[in-house]
Amino acid sequence: MRIATYNVNGINGRLPVLLRWLKEDAPDIVCLQELKSPNDRFPRAELERAGYGAVWHGQRSWNGVAILAKGLVPLVTRRGLPGDPDDTHSRYIEAAINGILIGCLYLPNGNPAPGPKFDYKLRWFKRLHAYATELIDLDIPALLIGDYNVMPTDLDVYAPERWRDDALFRPEVRKAYADLVAQGWTDAIRHLHPDERLYTFWKYWRNSLERDAGLRIDHFLLSPSAAPWLRSASVRRAPRSWEHTSDHAPVMIEIDPPDAD
Repeated sequence: MRIATYNVNGINGRLPVLLRWLKEDAPDIVCLQELKSPNDRFPRAELERAGYGAVWHGQRSWNGVAILAKGLVPLVTRRGLPGDPDDTHSRYIEAAINGILIGCLYLPNGNPAPGPKFDYKLRWFKRLHAYATELIDLDIPALLIGDYNVMPTDLDVYAPERWRDDALFRPEVRKAYADLVAQGWTDAIRHLHPDERLYTFWKYWRNSLERDAGLRIDHFLLSPSAAPWLRSASVRRAPRSWEHTSDHAPVMIEIDPPDAD
């Protein structure tokens, strides 16, 4: 089973890129972030024609997350991260697909830091910690997938010294991510590629892609029940070079659940 995450940076504006990639890589499940689309403008029909059922949690101009599944419609189990009923940002959606719980998230950027946006990011992380603990306690196959807006270590950023004060790399954020993983989650990319510099995001300017001046901010966390199924993890870098593309590349893992056949 091939599961991917992709921050599309505007699903309607980048739809040709998304559809091309879906056709070429043919993932079974996809988590999308930064839809930047209200619910009524989500391109459901186009995705269905491409062979994918979809569920989504949209928001006009900002945020937005979705889960796609090849040949079926995911069963939604949650829209929105629990813990703050006043939080109106569309940053979390969760669905059950073939016995696996898929949580798709778009964690706040947090810049400028320090400041209110950074405080919101830390509060969101705290809520994620609490909910992730509940998932671990359930002892079910669960994956928390998406754009975490965190570079966990120096290995995950091309020039660590330039990012020390950025909200994606401040010590409070890296500690929050480390504490999340320490609950028992497996970081798929780092687990299979412990010493490799693999990036998932490159800015549009200064030839960042060509210089490989990137960041690893898109992550797969697998619960203890799902981690033994992990077979591969890779960054699908080619779409990042396509015309009118996102500043993120898709990231994909392959898992082998015992009854996937």
